Amino acid sequence: MLVYSLIMLVPIFWSLGYTVFEGNPIVGFTFVGLDNIVQLFTDPKIGDALLFTLKYAIVLTVGQVLVGYGLSLLYVFWLKKASGLIRTLVFFPVVLPTVAVALLFQALFAIAPQIGPVNSLLNFFGADSIDWFASGATAFWVIVIMDIWRSMGFYAVLLYAGLVDIPEEMFESARLDGASGWKLVRHIVIPLSLPVLFSSIIFSINGTLKVFDSVLALTNGGPGNTTTPLTLYMYQTSFTYGEYGYGSSIALMLTILCLLVTLVIFRSSRRDLTKG
Repeated sequence: MLVYSLIMLVPIFWSLGYTVFEGNPIVGFTFVGLDNIVQLFTDPKIGDALLFTLKYAIVLTVGQVLVGYGLSLLYVFWLKKASGLIRTLVFFPVVLPTVAVALLFQALFAIAPQIGPVNSLLNFFGADSIDWFASGATAFWVIVIMDIWRSMGFYAVLLYAGLVDIPEEMFESARLDGASGWKLVRHIVIPLSLPVLFSSIIFSINGTLKVFDSVLALTNGGPGNTTTPLTLYMYQTSFTYGEYGYGSSIALMLTILCLLVTLVIFRSSRRDLTKG
């Protein structure tokens, strides 16, 4: 308990203390009260970073959980005992370094000095090449595709563990009653896998709200600040501009956001399970 407190709780309260100061260890700290909190509501970059973070979290959570759930169904109902090799191959991107994955996707979506495979495919079908990293809108989708590819193996295994816990007798009874295919999934698999499904959603939404390394490695928040999430803005504010107090205020806002989202999903899951 003492070790946990030192490792986890002390830095949290230390960071909370910074929110009422401005400055850094080099120039010193000055007490400013709630000025950093007030600045959160007047800083236009916060709005852009918050909007990108929420958009990314929603899109990626839906993508990760849906693709992972589809793969887990494939493992359980179609591949069955032969799924071991496929599970290993799909899980492999999870253990790859983020920088290596980012370099791979930069090459895949490149337009210069060499046209990457994605643009080559577009050219093959008669479409023009796209400079994917010149616009925030297209760069956003490259980040999403990359992170879904990286994480789908993890969520597939997580959901697979939940699906294999469903008693085989439930499936046999449903089949005897005439259920098969989509009916079996809708009336048996989904209701009985709701606990692990909601756990995956909570796990995913909290991870995606704190996205940092993949964005830093792929776009570094650009072009401009169109792909800058709250975490990267917090990092730049604290360690590039030396504003520890304001950076800690951004961290506090992100923490509250994660807690609120988790509470909303947790309460929704409890209500649904009770109805079931």
